[in-house]
Amino acid sequence: MGCIGDDAAGTGLAAELAASGVDLHLRTVPGAATGTIVSLVEPGGQRSMLADRGANLQLRADDVPPFLPGTHLHLSGYTLLDPGPRTAGLAALESAVAAGCSVSLDPASTGPLTHYGVDRWLEDTAAATLLLPNADEARLLTGCSDVADAARALAARHRIVAVSLGADGALWASGEGLVQRPAHPTEVVDTTGAGDAFSAGLLAAWLGSPGIDPADALDAGLARAADVVRRPGAR
Repeated sequence: MGCIGDDAAGTGLAAELAASGVDLHLRTVPGAATGTIVSLVEPGGQRSMLADRGANLQLRADDVPPFLPGTHLHLSGYTLLDPGPRTAGLAALESAVAAGCSVSLDPASTGPLTHYGVDRWLEDTAAATLLLPNADEARLLTGCSDVADAARALAARHRIVAVSLGADGALWASGEGLVQRPAHPTEVVDTTGAGDAFSAGLLAAWLGSPGIDPADALDAGLARAADVVRRPGAR
């Protein structure tokens, strides 16, 4: 679900996603540019980004279709962290929970998260089933300097928390349990998209095999991340 501009970039991206089997719910915003991100990659693979969110900022609550019971919503924190699409993001979360769906949430970024307000964000997202922060986001959301303590604190609010730790792998917190898995060995060329790939691999495993062992779910995410970072580009 999202918005694109009435430009070649939007048309091309929509066609690429559809060809990959994605069922799209997109609204074209006349006169707006499709969102664009420039990724600047350093030697060793670390990256920084310049973002122009374009038509994404015009997402509305009525762009969100009804949710069917038993489906899943994955919500990007960026949807909540800007006044434009925030109402749509909160409406999607509320609608999915009301339909009995599970919800995963990526906090997105410490900078805008700090501006939004940690207490406000925790209150707005309390209904999410699975939280997917990185280490810095987990620390920010809890005030804990130790990432394991941060994961446990977040797991007191959410059923499951899976924290990506970059080169240190990832950990899973649920109730009193804590599981950590190492990163998969790989050559790091470009870390663009690694966090999203981790989330995709973990979610596919978790949703596809109810009751999956947390270590296996983490490994599924880490395998996808390792595959992404060994080549340039976020595909």
